[in-house]
Amino acid sequence: MVPVMMSTTTMHDSRRKLLDAALSVIRAKGYQATRIEDLCAAAGLTKGSFFHHFRSKEELALAAAGHFATMADGIFANAPYQELADPRDRVLGYVDFRRSILVGDLPDYTCLLGTMVQEVYDTHPDIRAACDEHIRAHAHTVARDLAAAKALYAPDAPWTPESMAFFTQAVIQGAFVLAKAEHGPDVAAESLGHLRRYLETQLDPSTQE
Repeated sequence: MVPVMMSTTTMHDSRRKLLDAALSVIRAKGYQATRIEDLCAAAGLTKGSFFHHFRSKEELALAAAGHFATMADGIFANAPYQELADPRDRVLGYVDFRRSILVGDLPDYTCLLGTMVQEVYDTHPDIRAACDEHIRAHAHTVARDLAAAKALYAPDAPWTPESMAFFTQAVIQGAFVLAKAEHGPDVAAESLGHLRRYLETQLDPSTQE
C-alpha cells in the first residue's frame, strides 16, 4: 500500500485546528478532564491526525500554551490603548481593555494558562513552567508602561513596576476564578474596576510637577 502523504498546508492547518480546539476545550473542561477524543471532535479530526502532530496530550498542552500566548500578544499589541501617548493612560487603558473583552462564554475570555497551571502545577512541571514563562512575559509588557508612568507620576513610590505588573495579573487571574464560580463576567468586571481605581491612586497626576 502506498502511504498517503499529507501536504505541508494540510499538516499546518490540522495542527492549528488541534491547537485552537485545545484553547476552547481545556478552558471549558480543564486539562485533566479533557480527552484526546474531545480535542479531535472539536477540531473535526481523527486520532490518527492528532498523533501525527503530537505524541501526547501533554505535548499538545505545551504547544497550546505558546499558541495562546502568541494569540494574546497579537490582541494586546493591536489594542486601542497602545495608541495613547501618556503611559498612565496606557496602563489604565490596559485594564479597561481587559474589562471590555469579558464577553461571550467563559472559555472565550478566561485564560488558558491560568486554567492549566491551577490544575497541574505539582503534577506536570513542564506545563507549569510553560504557563509561568508566558504569564511572566505578558506581565513584563505591562511593566514597561508602568515603569514609564511611575517615572512621571510616582517616582518615589515604594513599589517596582515589575511587582505592580504581577499584581495586575494576580487580580486578573483571580477575577477569572470568580467568574467561573459565579458563572458569569460581572464579578470579574467589578474586580477590574477596583484594580483601575487602585492604579489611579498609585499614579496620581496631582503629584506631577
